[in-house]
Amino acid sequence: MKRIDKLERKFGRYAIQNLMTYIVMLNALVYVLMMIPGSNLRSRLVLNPDLVLKGEIWRLITYVFIPPASSPIFIFFVLYFYYMIGSNLEAEWGSFRFNLYYLLGMIGTTIAIFITGGEATPVYINLSLFLAFAHLYPDFQVLLFFIIPVRMKYLALLNWIFIGISILFEPIPYKVAAIVSVLNFLLFFGPDIIDDIKFR
Repeated sequence: MKRIDKLERKFGRYAIQNLMTYIVMLNALVYVLMMIPGSNLRSRLVLNPDLVLKGEIWRLITYVFIPPASSPIFIFFVLYFYYMIGSNLEAEWGSFRFNLYYLLGMIGTTIAIFITGGEATPVYINLSLFLAFAHLYPDFQVLLFFIIPVRMKYLALLNWIFIGISILFEPIPYKVAAIVSVLNFLLFFGPDIIDDIKFR
């Protein structure tokens, strides 16, 4: 973490405050626009290496604004969940570290997709955020659909299972993207996990 401290002292003033708020708001906007009949907005935003190399460089950023495909009711819960996780991580780490974590996830995903081909959405970046939050707050309790109380560590277990299944059974681009999300998590928390294992 000393390297991150040095980076923060040098570049901290460039961090975007409340980053997850902007991401969630743009996810909501894109979702609404995608509801318009005949809209092909998703195909214009998704990270596609071939199209990036043809000059559509906005895709390097806009793919993180693609919301998960779901019903209007479910999307509300998903985006609220994203906001809750992101804002709490930023409160814990500060804006710079949160920005760095998200940016490293984007860079890793971009490299993975350029190597393997295919298209990228922010699914695995958001899973990485979730794992970070669950690691910091394992006993934090959320109400699924505002009804069912569940601790974060149990939801994290489900996410680890999902990532494992992706690595085992998904096509190569998604395998690599899933691995990148784990590497991003381990980059920040690996030393703590190792120390914890040694202590135990």
